[in-house]
Amino acid sequence: MSKKAIRRIVKIFLYSHLFLLAGFLCTHCTYSHYAKKSYAQAKKEKPYDVVIVPGVPYEGTETTGVMKMRLYWAKHLYDSGYTKNIIFSGSSVYSPYVEGIVMKVMADSLGIPSQNTFSETKAEHSTENAYYGYRMARELGFTKIALATDPFQAGMLRSFIRKFCPGMKSVPIVFDSMSMDDKQLPVVDTSSAYVPSFVSIKDRESFWERMRGTLGKKVKEEAKADMKREVEVKKGQNAGAD
Repeated sequence: MSKKAIRRIVKIFLYSHLFLLAGFLCTHCTYSHYAKKSYAQAKKEKPYDVVIVPGVPYEGTETTGVMKMRLYWAKHLYDSGYTKNIIFSGSSVYSPYVEGIVMKVMADSLGIPSQNTFSETKAEHSTENAYYGYRMARELGFTKIALATDPFQAGMLRSFIRKFCPGMKSVPIVFDSMSMDDKQLPVVDTSSAYVPSFVSIKDRESFWERMRGTLGKKVKEEAKADMKREVEVKKGQNAGAD
């Protein structure tokens, strides 16, 4: 290969990586601005009846930075009066521990009163976290509902929430407002969250099935059916009133 061809390849490599870096920085700034704007709006509207926190896979005693971040954000929102209650949403998806139960146990150990934390245990994808959490919140009698997660996930769920979770707001994590360096998650007994007969979603669904689940294909159909039933119930109630 000639020196000219090598230089051309090097240039392409450098420019492509600079392009990716610029895209990442722009995306980061966009979602950071979205988080701060949403948080400021939430300050005007607080307190919410409940916030929904999507789950994170848990491997025994192993926790991730994402789980720690979401749990401490939930604690911040509760301690600061942004919410009265918290729903942790997530099934046993990639590990044999039910995410919603593990995160509730940890939140309780962090000092959030156990009567104010709840576990939604059906969701396997982020769209399902949002919808099943929203549905559980309404079943519990909560009307002022918000989603509390990292800015990227919250941003990706915006259009889904507008269509299928009417009235639900977002309170994404504002990284500048909370330092994670000095925080640790408590070591707790999570045996209540363990599923002995667990089968990973990777063994139950193909890659494309999981992708369709991530995009909300399954839960969208369920949400549409729920909305249709609600309309029919209201029609029946109105007809009875007449």
